[in-house]
Amino acid sequence: MRGILLTGMPAHNPITEPPAGQPVHGGAALLHADMVRELRATWDFAGHTLTATAGSVTGNRYDDNYDVLHLDGGRVLAVVADGMGDGAGSRAAGRTAADVFVESTATTHGPDALRAAVAAVQLAVREAGRGIAGLTGCTLTAFVGDESGAWLVQLGDSRAYRLRDGLLELLTVDHTAAWLGLLHGWYAAGSAEAHAASYQLTRYAGHPAMPEPDLLNVGLRAGDVFLLCTDGVSDQIPYERLAVFLPAGSVSELLEETLRAGGKDNATAVIIRVGR
Repeated sequence: MRGILLTGMPAHNPITEPPAGQPVHGGAALLHADMVRELRATWDFAGHTLTATAGSVTGNRYDDNYDVLHLDGGRVLAVVADGMGDGAGSRAAGRTAADVFVESTATTHGPDALRAAVAAVQLAVREAGRGIAGLTGCTLTAFVGDESGAWLVQLGDSRAYRLRDGLLELLTVDHTAAWLGLLHGWYAAGSAEAHAASYQLTRYAGHPAMPEPDLLNVGLRAGDVFLLCTDGVSDQIPYERLAVFLPAGSVSELLEETLRAGGKDNATAVIIRVGR
């Protein structure tokens, strides 16, 4: 959703690489719509070299950025979180979710550990919301590589895609009433009803019922391209355009395209390319 503070980064440099081993994440307003700062990380994992680039833009609708991005320089980890709304609860939720997930996955591995990490996120976001008026909640989508394999973690309606052999697949499910309505034929795609239901999240970090995430163990093949993004990307750039763009396009170009599409939301993206 909105511009992003990248901790430890010089504010004057529009494209910056994090120091080796240093994670980079943020959630406060700093980048303006005409300033795309691209982060990079390279990981040797499971017999492949993975190259990740990431960035975020504020867009034109909001004055602040409630998206949070973490790209780790020391291990295979990328996290995006999209705060719900545009208030203090949104900001607190995104920052808390990213920080707690990163910390909770630092020394434990496998699907049970990932579920436990999200459970810790749920408790922490709920606690962060105490005393804050309004909703404190956010999405959480992560790409994690550990000794048990490569994993996608999904909570909310940010997304993870994979481009393989020319086919772009949406690997995650949107946890929204709109997704359920489309699956069950309650209303047509693109209808006013579907649009309204897209704002009704059925699972998110900070939900009173503390729902579990979806976990997907993904295989890696040389040439694969993964995209993690908030809905500021997926709602403004059509599937067909993403499929054409991802083989060679950069994060900066992708985010600039969201601005050309109107910049109606904060937009955050991570592109992970799998090499040999």
